[in-house]
Amino acid sequence: MNHPALQAYLDGLRARPAPHPSTVTIAARRGAYRATAAALWPDVVSIGSVADCVIDLGGRSIGARLYVPSVDEARGLVTYFHGGSFVVGDLETHDGVCRRVAEDTAMRVLAVDYRLAPEHPFPDGVDDAVDVLRYVATHRERFADADAALFVMGDSAGATLATVASALTRHDNLGIVAQILLYPTLGPEMVTDSAHAYGSGYGLELDHLRFDYRQYLGTADHTDPRVSPLMNADLSGSPSAIIVVATLDPLRDEGVAYAGLLEHYGVHVELLEAEGMIHGFIRLGGIVPEALEILDDIAAHLHRLVISA
Repeated sequence: MNHPALQAYLDGLRARPAPHPSTVTIAARRGAYRATAAALWPDVVSIGSVADCVIDLGGRSIGARLYVPSVDEARGLVTYFHGGSFVVGDLETHDGVCRRVAEDTAMRVLAVDYRLAPEHPFPDGVDDAVDVLRYVATHRERFADADAALFVMGDSAGATLATVASALTRHDNLGIVAQILLYPTLGPEMVTDSAHAYGSGYGLELDHLRFDYRQYLGTADHTDPRVSPLMNADLSGSPSAIIVVATLDPLRDEGVAYAGLLEHYGVHVELLEAEGMIHGFIRLGGIVPEALEILDDIAAHLHRLVISA
């Protein structure tokens, strides 16, 4: 059963379903996603400072935004990858989330404006995530204290990029303390029990996500672990993980399975379930107080990690 605070939101979604993405231009979809984000989080969270910046990766530049909390404990830096099915989302759509994470954790947050499909299909987004992590690790004094603990975090498609980047850099000695994965999508197949139970009418339409995967992947091999992280043959040495799943998310079972895979390879995992919540719930913090409370709890777990790092 969904949380009572979500009922009005879900009723609205079901009464006015979004058009299939194949019938809307990508520019219109991105504009609608940005407008929805503003409506879902109408009040700006006041923090210490916010500054846009550019990360030069040698041949390409990636936009980013650095959030400094009001109380900056100078202990950690979170690199954040936003969600949006690999095709929508930007620094604005997750501004409220990043502000809240920075304030709750007393850590700086660096949000990354990675390249999106269909203009930049796989593996461009993955390459951006990996290269940004390596850049931040070797230039951390640009964004935080030189000895700040490093974390990588993302939601939905952004959590996928965080997942893949953590796996690909696990032997690079970057000093990543933990990966924080909020309801990641872990491949285009989506055939689990939760996918069948909640694949329509619960905030994430799986036929829409499958369309976006086609825009993102083209002819890429679905068994590539950069596409489907559950296909990884070895994850030993990966950073510790906090994996958050939502009860009514079609992707819930994938997240649980990935937690088990990491544990199989000796990685410490905290698996947290947001009871009665749906996919994307952290973006509802402006209208569903209970969603905000869960985001605060996730931040508390993250803060404990940086203290012990």
